Amino acid sequence: MRRLLLATAAVATAAMTLAACGSSEPAKDEPASKGSAATSKVSVTDDKGQKVTLDGPAKRIVTTEWNVTEAALSLGVTPVGVADIKGYRAWDKAAPLGDGAKDIGMRGEPSMDTVAALNPDVIVATSDLKAAAVKQLRKIAPVLEVDSAVGGAQLKTVDRTLDLVAKATGTTDKATTVKKDFRDKIAEGRKALADAGADKREVAFADGWATGNQVSVRPFTEQSFLGEINTELGLTNAWTQKGDKAYGLASTDVEGLTKLGDVNFLYIASDADGGDPFAKLAKNSVWKSLPFVKKDHVHRLDDGVWQFGGPASGSAYVDNVVKALTK
Repeated sequence: MRRLLLATAAVATAAMTLAACGSSEPAKDEPASKGSAATSKVSVTDDKGQKVTLDGPAKRIVTTEWNVTEAALSLGVTPVGVADIKGYRAWDKAAPLGDGAKDIGMRGEPSMDTVAALNPDVIVATSDLKAAAVKQLRKIAPVLEVDSAVGGAQLKTVDRTLDLVAKATGTTDKATTVKKDFRDKIAEGRKALADAGADKREVAFADGWATGNQVSVRPFTEQSFLGEINTELGLTNAWTQKGDKAYGLASTDVEGLTKLGDVNFLYIASDADGGDPFAKLAKNSVWKSLPFVKKDHVHRLDDGVWQFGGPASGSAYVDNVVKALTK
């Protein structure tokens, strides 16, 4: 299922936030050793400081998280193994996954036997994966570990992840293009919002889920991936809560939304996984009393824009925001 079910133990504040941290510096190419046999080797230092050396650009890669799956697909590389394919296709449609990939099990709990059977050249894991699992994967193939998220440096972290995967797969030129296209998309979105005067109002992006009649709300602060994009778009984030150190996520409930004024309330849900939690509030008196609900300033964005993705999801988010705020 979605990220809130992936690593809830990583954050003590609530079962709805996650944590991970690390470097967000650009990937560094390692010089090849002398000798004709070594010149084809590829060496890259990952976010754990581990130097990973491959016999050549990886052709068969396995990805244990959706953000690195998206990164590979954005580079034109289809992994041979992907964690939770059904979930990926429901939540991340910006970088479509076609046929050919094998489901390796749950994010956070990959099947070692399945991964081994795929005979990968490299396994791309994230800092959300438990150390014990990474240790087992290293017995199968070289493992490239990337930071899942770094609060306040999400866009840099996305770039870093893309660079690492590109270096390992020999697609660095493509990575340069992908990063430029993403920044161009943000710049175009900022201009479109400014031209329409839509950058003058506050926005509050959240997701949520329903448990019985109770709806939990997860605010995306300025430190989150989408929060950083909102800032780059020239928008003001209405959330005042402090998010977790890795993902910049906070927690609240319907009553907590009363602290927001007449903002643009943006959210993403998935009809393929859990449905629309905020639709369940249609008869809730607190929800109906909120200024942004009364003025119809609630915007459900398209399904399949992964809130923790990379340039593909980020670009899709920009398009959605511009459409929602300028219509």
